[in-house]
Amino acid sequence: MPELPEVETVTRGLTPVMEGFVVDHVVQRRPNLRFPFPENFVGRMAGRRINQLTRRAKYILGYLDDGQVLLVHLGMSGRMTIFDDPLVRVPAPAKHDHVDFVMQSGAVVRFTDPRRFGVITLIAADEVNTHKMLVDIGPEPLGNSFNATVLAAGIAKRASPIKTVLLDQRLVAGLGNIYVCEALFRSGIAPDRLAKDLKPDEIERLYREIRLVLEDAIVAGGSSLKDHRQANGELGYFQHSFRVYGREGEGCFADGCGSTVGRIVQAGRSTFFCPTCQK
Repeated sequence: MPELPEVETVTRGLTPVMEGFVVDHVVQRRPNLRFPFPENFVGRMAGRRINQLTRRAKYILGYLDDGQVLLVHLGMSGRMTIFDDPLVRVPAPAKHDHVDFVMQSGAVVRFTDPRRFGVITLIAADEVNTHKMLVDIGPEPLGNSFNATVLAAGIAKRASPIKTVLLDQRLVAGLGNIYVCEALFRSGIAPDRLAKDLKPDEIERLYREIRLVLEDAIVAGGSSLKDHRQANGELGYFQHSFRVYGREGEGCFADGCGSTVGRIVQAGRSTFFCPTCQK
């Protein structure tokens, strides 16, 4: 599933062709994705200007000029691709190309989702903080509302492994399996440590590394493991910088370590770690 860096990368890629531009029309090729499309979705989108395009956790939000908000979640396999070269014909839709947003500028933004776990819907602007998909989401890890003090308060009474606690979207928004594994390795914290037992200096280090690993991944265009593509169709390449994720049995990259990367299963998810570097 795309995590925060992948969704941020897609949002940034879409902004130059969608933010401030008018949707001429929408082509909808099926009645539903994970959920049915909203009633009269095509009609409600036609002629609407997208005043602002932003991200909340793993959701893309497009604020329209009539008070609606276009909410998009990429699900497990969704991607959005831009076709905006006037000299190149937009390719005919393939089997899993479910929606085209055709802009008055001539650009086409195509939503593709083989597994159909994605979401495209419309909500009212005043529901952004209370809508059922968004209401329980914690602070943005790259925003001013998240810091070491907030992290410390959120884990203080959590008697669960720090790895699984960090995946709780109520604690912090947008973190997923890949970047939690990487942040814990960079922090030198074992994934099975109880969250409430972390010391202040460890929490400070973990907070710092969460921010850094997310920032590094965004610069790299995210991680392309199976389905992720940037909005221009290119692959992300942060997967080439993984220090532990997906590297079970391979040597630890830390200087002088000599250990191999291990894997355990926590809450049904694979956790990758170094048994020597992480305590």
